[in-house]
Amino acid sequence: MAKVLCVLYDDPVDGYPKSYARDGVPKLDHYPGGQTLPTPKSVDFKPGELLGSVSGGLGLRKFLEDAGHTFVVTSDKDGPNSVFERELPDADVVISQPFWPAYLTEDRIRKAKKLKLAITAGIGSDHVDLEAAAERGITVAEITYSNSISVSEHVVMMILALVRNYIPSCGWVVRGGWNIADCVERAYDLEGMTVGTVGAGRIGLAVLKRLKPFDVKLHYTDRHRLSADVERELGLTYHKSVEDMVKVCDVVTINAPLHPETEHLFNDKLIAKMKRGAYLVNTARGKICDRDAVVRALESGQLAGYAGDVWFPQPAPQDHPWRTMPHHGMTPHVSGTTLSAQARYAAGTREILECFLAGKPIREEYLIVDKGKLAGAGAHSYSEGDATKGSEEASRYKKSA
Repeated sequence: MAKVLCVLYDDPVDGYPKSYARDGVPKLDHYPGGQTLPTPKSVDFKPGELLGSVSGGLGLRKFLEDAGHTFVVTSDKDGPNSVFERELPDADVVISQPFWPAYLTEDRIRKAKKLKLAITAGIGSDHVDLEAAAERGITVAEITYSNSISVSEHVVMMILALVRNYIPSCGWVVRGGWNIADCVERAYDLEGMTVGTVGAGRIGLAVLKRLKPFDVKLHYTDRHRLSADVERELGLTYHKSVEDMVKVCDVVTINAPLHPETEHLFNDKLIAKMKRGAYLVNTARGKICDRDAVVRALESGQLAGYAGDVWFPQPAPQDHPWRTMPHHGMTPHVSGTTLSAQARYAAGTREILECFLAGKPIREEYLIVDKGKLAGAGAHSYSEGDATKGSEEASRYKKSA
């Protein structure tokens, strides 16, 4: 029998929902490009339920406990006295989400003597020290494509929110005002602007497709160039380097994975190469941007706005400067955990567990690390290394909250 240790975010402050705004979510059969959605033998939830919080348990409890496995679910993940730290040494499987990541550092992997599988319920496994996992022979898997479209929709929303100055304008209404001049003194049309994406994988390409109807000029950079047909269809301009692309863009959106090559990519030097008054949107990973460089750029006016839902560490301490910097549109990490997306990544998590517990192969596209090396989606998207350093700062969130 296996012990499955699952880390999820806390339930709503008013308690687990008894009803929902809608009666369900649209049923999808496949993702763009043809990849099928997760195919577990069955699920013990109704799509549209809150599955990503502790009480939701990704809909896994009945499945695991009926089969005699131990299932531990907690939101307490940071610090040496956390539930996660105490339960980790004899866990066979760890499940975590990017939105409330259980950082599997080299030290924690060393303590987890029985750990065989680390699952990301969602996409993006940078909260795992991939190099240490490979050395230990631990399989790392994620639910590829499960929330890619969810994130791409969020990117477009944030671009429009920044360019149109939506958030401050809504604030005037909430405060009882009708301050039109205050609302529009920083509001522009997106039409005619040049928008570039750093990364044109599943999310980046979906962003480009959704932006095309806005009559913008679309640019991209990626280690894997798109086909000529796709470039022609969307009217894309390719750049070999980030530095070359950002110089011409009014808006830059980051849609790349975090690994040592992208860590702190957007620092003072790179931001200085952007147009004055450009907007930067980051729903990829917070650590791709230098925290203090972003603050300085907003304060100086080099950036007109910064929006995103990713931070480092997560959760961000209450004194994190991105909470209070000017002209921002930050949210908690929510872009990929809509109720729609949760149904997909919960089903994908179950599919992986069904395969693992039955000794069957896990889908190739779900694999990040396997048999001691990067594999599947991981071989395409990541480079070897560790991006978890500094994650212990997350333990300050509960203390300051």
